[in-house]
Amino acid sequence: MKANVLFAIGDLRYIDVDKPILKKNEVLVNVKAAGICGSDVPRVFTTGTYQFPTIIGHEFAGEIVDTFSSKDKKLIRKRVSVFPLLPCMECDNCKRADYETCDHYSYLGSRCNGGFAEYVAVPMWNLSFLPDSINIEDAAMLEPASVAFHALRRSGFKIGDSIAIVGPGTIGMIMSQLAYLAGAEKVFLIGRSQTKLDFAKNIGITEYVCNSVSDDVLQWISKNTNGKGVDVAIEGTGAEQSMDICINIVRTFGTVLVLGNPITDMNIKKNSYWKLLRKQLTLIGTWNSNFGTSKTDWLPVISLLQKKRLKLNSLITHRFPLVDLIKGLEIMKTGSEYFNKIMIIND
Repeated sequence: MKANVLFAIGDLRYIDVDKPILKKNEVLVNVKAAGICGSDVPRVFTTGTYQFPTIIGHEFAGEIVDTFSSKDKKLIRKRVSVFPLLPCMECDNCKRADYETCDHYSYLGSRCNGGFAEYVAVPMWNLSFLPDSINIEDAAMLEPASVAFHALRRSGFKIGDSIAIVGPGTIGMIMSQLAYLAGAEKVFLIGRSQTKLDFAKNIGITEYVCNSVSDDVLQWISKNTNGKGVDVAIEGTGAEQSMDICINIVRTFGTVLVLGNPITDMNIKKNSYWKLLRKQLTLIGTWNSNFGTSKTDWLPVISLLQKKRLKLNSLITHRFPLVDLIKGLEIMKTGSEYFNKIMIIND
């Protein structure tokens, strides 16, 4: 089969490799669509994966074409999306069914082979079966959409709350939609790129957008919340400037939720730290999404897609064949043109 294999930092090759050999309770998925995550860019160009060689890619969907056990052959031709985290099932977190916080997890696309290939072996436990009404590109975005849903749930957001999302990337734009669906009074989207903000506004993500480079964010939030600040502020970039904005725009007794992967060490300014104390803010972390339990984030997102309430396809700005994965990665690395979600299609 063909696959995009990372042999070393900066050494990504589209080559022929052996098809996966299935283990007990695994199925073989023919990947039909796979999204490039922002985390894939440093994985390829700066940090690497946990071992080499690795087939990267963790946001994907496709069709089951084979099963380990003959008794599971009825699953062949079923369309699925895949939860990429592989929990150990033995640590204390797993025993509590908090699988996303597993102490000894593996992960498709970074710790073991993932979805930027024609085929991938997936444990049946990690499968989400797709209704016919959900197209395969939307299905490939179930992972980031579930991360966004999990984050919003973690924030304690309530109907009628105002929410500010700092970081107008794919997950930020998905979360903006989810916040409105959950009954937000106002959703503010804040970022440094006017192109991203204009894109969000043009496709109807929110009418409230603010450029943190050219505008006075604190004054803008104050004007639009009658001086009190937002109820929930979400840091979605992993940059200390964004964290500083969140602490300053949230109201007294408000919540700051930290979502973005850190770019480097995070430092909090003294004056902002004072506000964290004096406003008695709640600081919450979020990680991945819940799966495989009654608290799953995936089934509600699937339901929203099925009902056509959540719009993911409009976030896709580029589509490339499997052979051209590196082109999409280069666009994201260099910022040579505007992108939101870049989708790899394997016809």
